[in-house]
Amino acid sequence: MTRMMGAIRMPRRLNRSFAVSFVLFAFLAVFGAFMALPLIYAVNNAFKPLNELFLFPPRFFVNNPTMDNFYDLVALMGNSWVPLSRYIVNTLFITIVGTVGHILLSSAAAYPLAKYRFPGSRVLFSIVVMALMFSGHVTAIPNYMVMSWLGWINTHASIIVPSLAFPLGLFLMKQFMEQIPDALLEAAKIDGANEYRIYWTIVMPNVKPAWLTLMILQFPMLWGSDGGNFIYSENLKTLHYALGQITAGGIARAGVGAAVALILMIVPITLFIISQSNVLQTMATSGMKE
Repeated sequence: MTRMMGAIRMPRRLNRSFAVSFVLFAFLAVFGAFMALPLIYAVNNAFKPLNELFLFPPRFFVNNPTMDNFYDLVALMGNSWVPLSRYIVNTLFITIVGTVGHILLSSAAAYPLAKYRFPGSRVLFSIVVMALMFSGHVTAIPNYMVMSWLGWINTHASIIVPSLAFPLGLFLMKQFMEQIPDALLEAAKIDGANEYRIYWTIVMPNVKPAWLTLMILQFPMLWGSDGGNFIYSENLKTLHYALGQITAGGIARAGVGAAVALILMIVPITLFIISQSNVLQTMATSGMKE
């Protein structure tokens, strides 16, 4: 029996030659470079002077890099009656509160659905699965009506609260929590741990790849929100809205628009780079069961 266990634990080696490994590496490198081209192009555009931005055919790389686009952006935002810092604070508040709140709410709701069987649990989860089929455009009018009835129009709550009910978060957290052995939770109960302690100290650390993936999915969505039809006050607007108004000035602000595009994409991309290893772990273990 011990010999069998040792045989099972032995890591399996890939029977692959160096030539095949090199071809696979080259294949992935080519496609990786191809997928990185839009990001590289956006970075180069942000540092191009206006005469290079309007060249035809366009140049991929910048010849004379300049910071004028960013200086012009700061100057334009400095002339607005709402300071740039206000837009940044609004965006960070919506993004952080919405992302953290969604992770906590979805994990707290997924825990009983994954580890307990109670009347209506399957019906509730079926509703969550069906909710995955509806896009945000379908639920836009009902969301507006609910926010209006609650008196939350023209407040940050009108953006944050609907984001808490993102059904993919509950679905993903439940699937991961089902992989946690029940024996581990029973041992914690025998040691005297209550449900809240089990959830916070055992369940959440074990599903870290899942909630990091939710963070990567939710953060860019809230970071790129402009308030839509929910926020009308200029003091409550987000950075995405303010920068979008600048780029609406026409071709004269093409350089500023390139700088805006880089600013809006750099934060989500940085977050993804930091957490990409956990995302890969999520994809690798999503089909595992106890």
